[in-house]
Amino acid sequence: MGLVSDGKKAVALVRKAVRHRRAVIDVRRSLATKPDHPPFHFRVAVYFADGAVNMYQMRQWYKPLAELAKTWPVVVLSRAATGARALLTEDAPPVAFVPTVRDLERFLAQQDIRVVLYVNQNARNFQMFRYGRRWHVFINHGESDKMYMTTNQYKAYDYALIAGDAARDRLSRVLWDYDVDRRTIAIGRPQADHYSGALPYRPDERTVVLYAPTWEGDRPSAHYGSVRTHGEALVAALLASGSHRVIYRPHPRSGVVDPEYGAANRRIIAALAAANASDPSAQHVYDDGPDLGWQLAAADVAIVDISAMVYDRLAADKPLMITRPADPAAAIDTHGYLSACEWLEASAASDIVAETERILADPDAVERLEHWVSHYFGDTSPGAATARFHDAIRHLMEEWDRWYAESSEESEDDEPEDEAELDDAVEG
Repeated sequence: MGLVSDGKKAVALVRKAVRHRRAVIDVRRSLATKPDHPPFHFRVAVYFADGAVNMYQMRQWYKPLAELAKTWPVVVLSRAATGARALLTEDAPPVAFVPTVRDLERFLAQQDIRVVLYVNQNARNFQMFRYGRRWHVFINHGESDKMYMTTNQYKAYDYALIAGDAARDRLSRVLWDYDVDRRTIAIGRPQADHYSGALPYRPDERTVVLYAPTWEGDRPSAHYGSVRTHGEALVAALLASGSHRVIYRPHPRSGVVDPEYGAANRRIIAALAAANASDPSAQHVYDDGPDLGWQLAAADVAIVDISAMVYDRLAADKPLMITRPADPAAAIDTHGYLSACEWLEASAASDIVAETERILADPDAVERLEHWVSHYFGDTSPGAATARFHDAIRHLMEEWDRWYAESSEESEDDEPEDEAELDDAVEG
């Protein structure tokens, strides 16, 4: 058994190396067709050390960064070949492929990077932290009440751009000896200013319901997925009503752990197709596209699981319901919005038509929603979050100017470290 296991591992490593090599070749060829980056052009960099699997963390920032780049040019420092390849085929900012520390140092020597933004907590972020005389800023890839939002890793960054008061309360409650007032800047949710796009249906009098469940989870505390417990019943009820349009956007990992969950997901997709075949005017949507925004803006009501989708929808300032996990072991944070949200029990899933009508007409529900929207994101009027994002970067640029002018010491950034310790060109 040991020899068989070792053989499988060896084959997997070879295949991984081949995939990596192909990705590197694709990236080099793609960059060869693009004009060289002019020296001292970029002021803001987004550091992204992940491969293609975590591209969703970058995609949600494309539009806010494109707007920011009109004032301060932005470049993505991509360390992984598959991530760089994906970035180069999408609407991302310009990409610098810097797989080794030597590549990274060469690029930084040619540029005037003053602010470095980070969308996640990849361990290779630490390699970028060694470069001083620039601000290292955590911007995250979403707002939620997950444990990830209070990791002690926040302390590694000079600043963190956060959504609002809820984030400040969360960090103050959990992190020891962390100056929240000085090291965090509230910007709201700039992505919400770009919740738009072409609708895949023609609007009519139907009530549009977005159902966006998460995957089943890989441990009891994360059993938030509702496809098996709520999904089939609520979608069936909405389809039968004749007065509702369903936008179904399941998590792409649906069914990877639980085959029955995957089967339920496929049955919902089939039910939507059958309903459209029976009544083409229904125009129900199975949405598996990379873009997220138009769904949140178009839906009259959203039904989501405990996930970042809760807060993406909350930033849209429109009614939503959250499925209560059927597994009692699922962890629920009761400090924030989940303490006062509109829950949908599994036993009430088949009554979803009445439930949606209730929250659309209930003034108390509207008032509660407005309170929590303000608490999490502040001013959500069009353009407000974008303005705060730009103001935050402007403040950091001004701080950079001040510190640079006051500093008379020579930079120690250019001292090379042990390449054997820092370089890792193969994706982990």
